[in-house]
Amino acid sequence: MPAQSALRSKNGLYNVHPSVKLVMDWASSLKVKTGRLLEEWITEVKKSGPGDTEARRKWLKDKHGLGTNGAWWIVDRAEGRGEEDQNPDAYLRAAEGWVEEMFSARKAGLRPIYDRLLKTGMGLGKDVRVCPCKTIVPLYREHVFAQLKPSTNSRLDLGLCLRGVKPTSRLISTGGEAKGDRITHRIAITSLDEIDDEVERWMKRAYSLAEKARPRAGDISLRE
Repeated sequence: MPAQSALRSKNGLYNVHPSVKLVMDWASSLKVKTGRLLEEWITEVKKSGPGDTEARRKWLKDKHGLGTNGAWWIVDRAEGRGEEDQNPDAYLRAAEGWVEEMFSARKAGLRPIYDRLLKTGMGLGKDVRVCPCKTIVPLYREHVFAQLKPSTNSRLDLGLCLRGVKPTSRLISTGGEAKGDRITHRIAITSLDEIDDEVERWMKRAYSLAEKARPRAGDISLRE
């Protein structure tokens, strides 16, 4: 797969999620590890597997010894889902659609807040990568350092990875540090006026605490 920084959506904003390469690597190793290519597994599921989704996953694990993730990915593809999980172009097309869906209808008023925060985050450094999922938009360096989430019709939460930082009246603990999650704090934003110097300082702090390297798969799932 080409370098992550070279793969961007048509609007130039979004990069391929690191989990896509994880699934690509898994698919390329299937023949060696299992004796079948992905396409052959898809054919086998359709020809010989049960008709129900959950039963198919169980069948792949119990009869053929596949792992949980592999069974899910194969069944998804057999049932016409999940191309974006391993195809960079398909992911980027889907990513743009996910963002549009996040800010459709009743949440449309949050789009200017999202656009401003996204611009601020991308302006922190050339190594920032924006990799949308279905309900959140994470920003990466080596790991996720921030995420944008339209949590209600009137509030967007700016999530930040700020381990060791004490909460303030605006910087709310998510409980993530105790749970081992990447996002440890959030700032609730309901208007453009609330994106002030303090918000930008916290974003810069989270960015500075993140390591300068390619994002790793597994920080955040595309399903989130």
